Formats: sequence, C-alpha cells, structure tokens
Amino acid sequence: MRKLIFALFLLSFTINNAQAPEKWSSSDIYHNIKKLNFLGSVLYIAAHPDDENTRLISYFSNEKHARTAYLSLTRGDGGQNLIGPELREQLGVIRTQELLAARRIDGGQQFFTRANDFGYSKNPSETLDIWNKEEVLGDVVWIIRKFRPDVIINRFDHRTPGSTHGHHTSSAVLSVEAFDLAGNENYYENQLEYVEAYKPKRLFFNTSPWFYGGDEAFKEADKSNFVSFDTGVYFPVKGLSNPEIASLSRSQHRSQGFGSTGSRGTQMEYLEFLKGNQLSDSSDVFAGIDTSWGRIKGGKEIGNILIAVENNFDFGDPAASLPGLLDAYKLIQKLEDDHWRSIKTEEIKDIIYAASGLYLEAVAGRAHATPSDELQVQLEAINRSSAEISLESVELTPNNSKINPQVRLQNNHGWDGNMAFIIPENADYTSPYWLKEEGSMGMYSVKDQKLRGLPETPLNTIATFHISINGTALSFEKPIIYKFNDEVYGETYSNFEIVPPVDIKFLDEVLIFNNNEPQEITIQVTANKPDIRGTLNLKAGNGWKVEPLKTDFSISQTGGKANLLFEITPPGGQNETKLLPSVSLNGNSYNQELIEIDYEHFPDQNLVLPARLKLVKLDITKKGQNIAYIEGAGDVVPEALEQIGYEVTKIAPSAISETYLQKFDGVVLGIRAYNTVEELKFKQQILFDYVEQGGTMIVQYNTSRGLLVDDLSPYNLTLSRDRVTDENAEIRFITPEHPVLNNPNKLTKADFENWVQERGLYFPGSWDDNFTPILSMNDKNETPKNGSLLVAQYGKGYYIYTGISFFRQFPEAVPGAFRLFANLISIGK
Repeated sequence: MRKLIFALFLLSFTINNAQAPEKWSSSDIYHNIKKLNFLGSVLYIAAHPDDENTRLISYFSNEKHARTAYLSLTRGDGGQNLIGPELREQLGVIRTQELLAARRIDGGQQFFTRANDFGYSKNPSETLDIWNKEEVLGDVVWIIRKFRPDVIINRFDHRTPGSTHGHHTSSAVLSVEAFDLAGNENYYENQLEYVEAYKPKRLFFNTSPWFYGGDEAFKEADKSNFVSFDTGVYFPVKGLSNPEIASLSRSQHRSQGFGSTGSRGTQMEYLEFLKGNQLSDSSDVFAGIDTSWGRIKGGKEIGNILIAVENNFDFGDPAASLPGLLDAYKLIQKLEDDHWRSIKTEEIKDIIYAASGLYLEAVAGRAHATPSDELQVQLEAINRSSAEISLESVELTPNNSKINPQVRLQNNHGWDGNMAFIIPENADYTSPYWLKEEGSMGMYSVKDQKLRGLPETPLNTIATFHISINGTALSFEKPIIYKFNDEVYGETYSNFEIVPPVDIKFLDEVLIFNNNEPQEITIQVTANKPDIRGTLNLKAGNGWKVEPLKTDFSISQTGGKANLLFEITPPGGQNETKLLPSVSLNGNSYNQELIEIDYEHFPDQNLVLPARLKLVKLDITKKGQNIAYIEGAGDVVPEALEQIGYEVTKIAPSAISETYLQKFDGVVLGIRAYNTVEELKFKQQILFDYVEQGGTMIVQYNTSRGLLVDDLSPYNLTLSRDRVTDENAEIRFITPEHPVLNNPNKLTKADFENWVQERGLYFPGSWDDNFTPILSMNDKNETPKNGSLLVAQYGKGYYIYTGISFFRQFPEAVPGAFRLFANLISIGK
C-alpha cells in the first residue's frame, strides 16, 4: 500500500494539467541527468503563495541538483486580487496555479496543507486556534514523511510572535514541531498505513538583514551558527543567472502584483542552523550527508553507470546515452528502498523518453465529457532516434480499454491510432479536491488522507503507452488532453474535463431587495451533452415567494442554453436566505454550477460547485442616483451598488474631466486605485475640484507602499499599516450624531454584526483637523484605531477616505455595509 501511495504522490508532479507538453533540449536532458545523480532533498516551508524564496528554490534545484519543494501552508485564499474579481476560494485556485507555474520555472515541487487563509492575523495563537493546530501540524508531518527531506528551511522565525503576520510565525512554529514529530511513530499513527516515520537531518531559518532591522545590525550579528553561500551563480546551459530564473518564477504571482526584474551577480543567502546534525561546513547544508548513489543499498553500481553517462553525454546525440540509461533503469527496479526506487524510476524514465526522441500523445475529440459519454481519442507515437523502439500496447483509464498495435517505430516515422473512450457512470467531475466538501473558516475538509498535501486533483483520465526500447519494457503515462488550432496562436492545448450534464448559472451571486417589490431573475441552464430534457426546481426560505417553483426545459445541442425566468418576492422586514436550484434529469438530480477561471499564465481551471443565489431583503434608504466608479485592483463594488438601485458608470482615468464629473452624485475609487492606476496622479486636482464644487468623493483603501500620487487627499493624510482583523471587533461611534451614521439610514451596533474576514485595513495613521473620524475599533489587546472612516468637508462637497473592507462585505451581502455605504454617498444631499 505504501508503494502505491507514494506512486500517486509522485504522479501528481509528473502528469500536469493540460499545457503544451515539455520538450527537452539536450541541455535539459543533461541537467536532469545531473539531478538523477544527486540523492538529496530540501523542503522550504512558509505560509502563503509568494512567501517562498525563489532564489533558494532555484539554487538548490538547478545548482545543487537537489529535489526541492515548497510547502505553502495555505493557498492564499484571503489575499487581494490585482488581475480580476475572484476572491476567497476562487482566488485560492488562482494562487495555487501561480505557484505551480513558478515551480515549473525554478524546478521545484509544490505542496499545501488544509489550512485556509482566513485573512490577516496578528499573532500565531489566533492563527493556530482558527486553523486547528493539530490538524495542520499533522499535514506538515505528512508532507515530511512523504517527501523525506534531508534539510528543512523555514522562511520565518518561530521565536518572534507578533512581529509579522500570524500565519508567517505559525508556519515556522509548526515546522519546528513537525521536525521532531515526523520521526516518532507514536504521533499521527494513522499516517503509518501509507508512509513510514522519518526524521530529517537538519532544520534552518532563512534569515536576512530584514529580520535584524537593517544591514548595519545584520553586520554585527553573531553568524557562527550560519550557513552562507552565493546564489548569484550563472548557468551557461540555460543562458540565465540564478537570480534571473528566480525573478521569472516570482513574476508568476501576478494576482499579487509581484512582477520582478532579473538581476546578475553575487547574491548571498544566510541560513541559521536550528536543529539536527551539527554542521561541518559553513557553506553547505548537505555537509556530512551522503547525497550520492552510495547512500542506498545497491546504489553504487547504478551510480557508476550514471556517472559515466553524465561524463560521456553527447549533446549532439542524446540517444547515445540510452544503453547506459537502460542498464541503470533495470538496476533501479531491483532496489529495496521503496522511496528512492520510486523517485529515481520516474526521473530516469523522463530522461529515457527525452533522449530517445519519443513523442507520445492522446487527444480527446472534444474539450469535455459527462459521465457515461463515449468519445474518440486520437493517439500519436513517434521515435526520433536510431534506437530500436516498438509500441506494444496502449490503454486508457479509468475504463481500461486497450489496443495492441505491436508496431516498430522507425526513426522519424509516426504511428497514429484511435480508441473509443467511455467515461464511467460514477466518474468524478474535474474540480479542485479541497473544495468538494464544505470546510470551516480555518480549514478545508479533505477526508482522503492520500489527497492531503497535493497541489491539485490528480488526473485520472490517462493513456498508458507500453513501449519496448532496445528490448527493455517501459510504460509512459500521458494525460488525455484536448487541443485545437487557433487562427492566431496556432496549436493550443486545454484541459480535458469531466463535467455535469447541466450547468446551472445565476447572473449574480447576490440579489438584493431594497423594497417589497418582486424582482425577475434569469437562471441559465447550459447543456453539456445533447438532447437534454429536464425540470428546474427552486427552493427558498420561509417568507420568500418564488413563482413558478419549477419549470420544464429542453436543449437539443451540446453547449445550448435555456434562459428560464422566475419572479422572487421578498418578505417584509430585513431578511436573507439562499435560493437553491436543482435539475431533475432522467431520474437524477443535479445542482452544480461550472465556474471557469481563464488567465494566460496558467492552464484554464474549472470549478464544479453547488449553484446558489443569496437573497437579501435590506431595510435601506438612499439619496443620489448616479455614481462614477474608477476601478483599482479589481472588486465587485460597482455591481453591488447597482444591486441596491444606483446607476453606476465605470470611467477610465482618461475620461476624468471637470465637466464630465458634474453629472454624478458621487465618485468612488476602487480598492488600491492609487497603487495601481498611474494616470490618476494627473487627474487628482480635477477630482479635488469636483469635491470643492459640491461633489462627494469616496476613496477606498490603498497601501502606503507604492502610492502613485503625492497628495492622497485635499488635506494632509498619512496612511499606516493599522488594521482590524477580527470581523467581530467592537465598533464604537466617535461622533454618533454625524450624518454618515444617521442619514438616510439610522445605523446601530447591529449594522456591524455578521461581517466577514476583517473590519478593515491600512487605515490612515494621522490626518488633518479638517477630517472627522467616525468609528473607533481595535483587535484584542490593542489600542483603539480611529482612522477607518474619515470625512472632511472641502468647499461645498465631501472627501471621504475609508479603509473599511466593503470589497469583502458586499459579495457576502452584509446588510450593515450597504447601509453605511449608502449613507456615505448620500452625505450633503
């Protein structure tokens, strides 16, 4: 069983979701032969996507040739998104894929725990309480036992709680504990069905001048316990320096705005020794650890063969290495060490595949299928070397259909074939495994131990090609993919997905009623197979009236849509519920929505989630009607304002002019607009003039770092890093008689109940006396923070700055957030 689990674990890195297949050059083959001859492993541990030190990961992978992996405890679900509107779980999918894109560049592997990034946390005790410390610690132990690193490196310091994000410190705390527990069979015994207890050799902290407060203090620090080395090495076979590779890797974190410019030259890294075997060399973390083939029984003979392969490698004829590689492959199969046998088998197979010039591919006839569907799969096999290669058979899983071509693949003469592929009736839909069950605020629910830690759902639609090379039998697994020719981009690959027969979509995630009048909604049902005839049923909470409760529909073609109309009438008084749809089809019920995430820097992603519409009846009054919205880093605030009856016009900075703005009752700037929209620095005075002449300007949060304007407001205003992370923190009214708390909606403490994730962030720390602070709040054991909402009259109008997280509250339809924002727009009217 342990062999099977490790094989599945390893497979998640050798079969990627659809992208153009890797085609190794001679330099790539040579680089991987060097990695084949290094039997050492490094695990880097931190809290979030983008916390990792890509210079170190690239250095260990490309210079030391070690197996190198990054364990990010979370998927970054609680962050902001600079490239689109996706937040929470969908942002977590994006950031997962950005990490995988980064690892494809720097050569590392990627792991996660089940911890959910619930937002900013100020101390590790809060973090570990929300996360469920024992569960996340168990996941760290699980990864250590599976990956079996010689060396673990922490990004953060476990000894300085409160000095940084609570998630950061927690990642180090858990790593230090897991370092000791992973080798003890008395802890997390349930894991031992699949893995063995394992004790890493050394634990380090990746320190730097930042942790000491600057270069001067770091120069004076005691470094007797440090390992230091230059990561600024240059790789002639790649034509890149290590820092250049690292910057390309880091630049994959596009949703966080972490584009990085490459550099060249010396760049020192420092690792502080924390635990484990004492160091014998201050420049090598592997000092005293055998990283040769000699570390495993039966490995020396393999090492002798592969060192000769490395030394005699012919860049002009990689296939000349095949005899030695095949001899080594056969010996690897006889190793008693399950761990290294599994790893080195996959590594040497990839090298043999590339050195022989093999190309194997399985292409589905369409991009998606539903359970029980049958479709054709086009097969291709070609040998581009002088090696004697024959294709014995091909089988498709999960239905295990098989053909036996038994043909010799002549040099540069291709073989093509077709197979029928039947999707099993009980096949799982293609969707992130950690979202299939409902989790908690701090943890995703993943019951299958074998899935825990994996970066994405393992592919189960696979073509296995059984090949003979110079008389040696090998099997190569390839994902079944879909590809087509794009008129602009040419050959284009996409994932082959298993989807539900119908996709149910609401046009909005939230429907808000600000009076008792009924609203008409459209529900779109898309057919993912032909000849769909079904019934759409709706269910809502008590007091909500839905007409009709069900309706029949039919769709003749795959991809066809039915737009079904319903009327929803709210109850009296403030209320909320969920509208739950289901489609009855051939005796089965389906309630899924198919969500597609499409960005150019990673493969398209599909999420199959329960469809639902949140219905909210608000007790709300508003003044003013026309709103201009200047987008920043991306949010759904404009759509939310439209839901409560405002007419919102998104305007480009180039359209900002004194006469154009006069027709609007208010101008709202999106989150981080002054961090992301450079043109605004040329339009700031026009905006201030608009306020002076009687307009209302509402600026949502920005960060002090990277401000693109000199004057954030018409009066002095300085941003800080103050934030309130507890969404339930007490709200105190500093100026209870101020219009924004009373007109047109009388706000009470109840309006600040049931908020999500946080109160707000990056509040101003100091401000001119012309500003009136409205609210006071703070996290536990902290001083009051009074800068979350500041209002200043400027001329005839009002300038408002707020760090309140409206962008998180609106998608969840938090009533009090809408009532407060309506008051902000209504001021002076």
